[in-house]
Amino acid sequence: MVTMTLQQPHYSKEEFAQRGDYLYETKIKPQVETDNHGKIVAIDLETGDFEVDKSEIIACSRLETRHPNAQIWIIRIGSRHVRRFGGRIKKTL
Repeated sequence: MVTMTLQQPHYSKEEFAQRGDYLYETKIKPQVETDNHGKIVAIDLETGDFEVDKSEIIACSRLETRHPNAQIWIIRIGSRHVRRFGGRIKKTL
């Protein structure tokens, strides 16, 4: 039988978001912004370490390989949103 342990968050929802946004804006964004528009950044809030990939799952998995107890915040480069719901209006020039 396989037993799984649930990892408890170390921060409140507000602290989680504030810490993730702060790390991204101050330390990570300058390193990843060029040539990665639309990709996902998975950030370990404890270490500040991160992974970039077009896949949220792959970025998180690689980060968890190095930091099994990572507190992960994800953000999409160049967007305020990780996911989009609904249709999208196509721009015409």
